[in-house]
Amino acid sequence: MDIGIPLERKPREGRVVLTPEACAELVAAGHTVRVEHDAGRQSGYADRDYLKSGCIISLNNNELYEQSKIIVKVKEPIAPDLERLQGHHVLFCFLHLAPAPRLQAALLEKRLTALAFETLSQNGRLPLLAPMSAIAGRLGVQLGMHYLEQAQGGAGVLLGGVAGTPPGRVLVLGAGVAGSHAAIMATALGAEVWVYDHSPQALARLQGECPAIRLLASAELLEEALTGTDLVIGAVLMPGAAAPRLLTRAMLRLLPEERVLVDISIDQGGCIEGIWATDWNKPAYAEDGHVFVAVSNLPGAVPRTSTQALSREVLPWVQELAAGHLDSNPVLQSALALRDGKIVAPELKERQAS
Repeated sequence: MDIGIPLERKPREGRVVLTPEACAELVAAGHTVRVEHDAGRQSGYADRDYLKSGCIISLNNNELYEQSKIIVKVKEPIAPDLERLQGHHVLFCFLHLAPAPRLQAALLEKRLTALAFETLSQNGRLPLLAPMSAIAGRLGVQLGMHYLEQAQGGAGVLLGGVAGTPPGRVLVLGAGVAGSHAAIMATALGAEVWVYDHSPQALARLQGECPAIRLLASAELLEEALTGTDLVIGAVLMPGAAAPRLLTRAMLRLLPEERVLVDISIDQGGCIEGIWATDWNKPAYAEDGHVFVAVSNLPGAVPRTSTQALSREVLPWVQELAAGHLDSNPVLQSALALRDGKIVAPELKERQAS
């Protein structure tokens, strides 16, 4: 099978979907792997590393797409990618189509096959999304700390405080992978951490890992917690579907001024009403007395770590896809979003029906 790995073109996106070591396994299995020139550079992998692994380096982006059947990448296609995608392609990447009807329409028009990393499910887990969610949760706290600095428009709060001063309060929305990593990291920094989730089981599991956190299980308690919060981390996940709006504009008025909101859920539309996506060229914006951070590719800030974590999980499924097992492998089927100009994913069908 011919597999193509293009350079990521989203602003400051440094990840590459597969390491040279992963590509070597595909080559050993008899597949042809084309990697676009400099695709791995920002992750610390030079073209020569891919050449040593048996890959072909494509200096021409058009050629890579023309000669590849499977296109494997990290982020959803943007304009330069869409221009080159054709009906014969199988696209495998993070798609996040629920909040992106224009992208969905463009891909449907191509009549290609598209599989989404974020919905691939195995034994109740999301193995391709999980490592990126873990990284995003930790980065969300780092960014929140940065933008709480007065020079960045924040309230000048040090989350962990020092002896004789109160710690900052972090409110995490969601007790999944991203929320759990955010909560554990913020606790380790010395912050007072509150976590809100609809699931008592998820909250109990997180508290078992981190007994110091405080649990919030109702909207009323959430509103009470907002009044003393310094940093909000939005980390709500509805696999394949748009994120629910847990914080309304009215609720945001309860948050003290110059406090920071980091919405990790922005890939799926965000869980904070009115928030809009930002990128690494300008990660934050100020509005109504608050600082909002909504970078839609947070793990792209640490491409070396992110690439290594993602490649390890993606490789087995690229191997299955390249072996022609899409129709017989139920795990791959769980990732199938679009095919032959039709919507396949149940969550996307539900959105279309509504």
